Amino acid sequence: MAFATLGLAPKLLQAVTDAGFTQPTAVQVEAIPLALAGHDLLVSSQTGSGKTAAFMLPCLQRLMAAGPSRLPRVLVLTPTRELAQQVAKATADFAGKRGPHIAVLVGGAPYAVQLKQLRGPLDIVVATPGRLMDHLQRGKLDLSGIQTLVLDEADRMLDMGFIDDIEAIAARLPAARQTLLFSATLEGVVGKLASRMTRDARRIEIARTPEAAPKIEQKLLFADGHDHKLRLLDHLLSDIELKQAVVFTATKAGAEDLADRLEDQGHAVEALHGDMNQGARNRALRALREGRARILVATDVAARGLDVPGISHVVNFDLPMQAEDYVHRIGRTGRAGREGQAYTLAHHREQGKVRGIERYTGIAIPVTTLPGLEPKARAAKPAIGRKAGDTKKRFGKPGQGKSYGDSRTGNPGTRRSRPSW
Repeated sequence: MAFATLGLAPKLLQAVTDAGFTQPTAVQVEAIPLALAGHDLLVSSQTGSGKTAAFMLPCLQRLMAAGPSRLPRVLVLTPTRELAQQVAKATADFAGKRGPHIAVLVGGAPYAVQLKQLRGPLDIVVATPGRLMDHLQRGKLDLSGIQTLVLDEADRMLDMGFIDDIEAIAARLPAARQTLLFSATLEGVVGKLASRMTRDARRIEIARTPEAAPKIEQKLLFADGHDHKLRLLDHLLSDIELKQAVVFTATKAGAEDLADRLEDQGHAVEALHGDMNQGARNRALRALREGRARILVATDVAARGLDVPGISHVVNFDLPMQAEDYVHRIGRTGRAGREGQAYTLAHHREQGKVRGIERYTGIAIPVTTLPGLEPKARAAKPAIGRKAGDTKKRFGKPGQGKSYGDSRTGNPGTRRSRPSW
């Protein structure tokens, strides 16, 4: 099927072609015609399935047909700053130079810049819930003209505790709006939210296809203690096959401390975490994209929305809070058809949490050792029997061990800091 069969205007079809896309993805085939017809949608699809275009192309077509307005007509809510910027960039790419006016309202960015965006002509607002609520409470934004509300990664926003903000924002929108909700799951609390915020919504569930799975080799290394973990990490980062790596920690302070340690060892490294202002975060990501940094030490703020094709390795220095975060973490490698390596370092006392990840993903993470760095304690049996070929399977519930820097108190300092649709 071609984009031309989905009902898009010639200008948008040309923009899609110019962007290098020839065939729509499954979620685009299902969602675009229904969104153009004005239906509310509940969409479950995997990360990297092309969902940004699935909701934004219909929004752009609706804006083109309606003409200018003094109030914004499209509101997109995302869980993180990086995803908000990613959505805004993709929108600008499809709309072209004479496209709609877009305001990006996220935490960590200067209010002055955002207030200037809000004062000028405005068609689309892409925001994180917390910062949007700040502007609403200050009386700086009128949402009475919103025609389409998009909730991108709704499950993640609810996990982050944004449900009250989302409902408060929705209460300020016209009741007759169109609502498009995208989420990894449509069950549980997400389903309850969807039932309150949508009307006669069409449900779309896109199954993960094996062909779409990146080639990520997963390995599990057990450590006897924190110092052992550090020695394992040093060995992994010395791999001549490593081009760029993301090392995940559980805490902001842990990311800062570990980045400082690696820098002292001579690594070209940047840190990325939620306490950094937007400028610092952008600088860190730019350094990684431009190859000036070889290693990014980050919290789960980088687990979604970070698309740097050169990342060859992911290292889980600390276990993630949730197994779903494990999936998104290791998904930072193996991008654009490349192969990737994902290593998870775990203390023996964290084996229960490792088994939780294995139950969530449906596969066992192969246990390996490094010559001369073998653990002294023995690992327990995996939760799931290992089969030949499991090493190349992927992905991604809970797990949180002692993080690097847990004993440190006070606020971590900020270090030097653009994710694809």
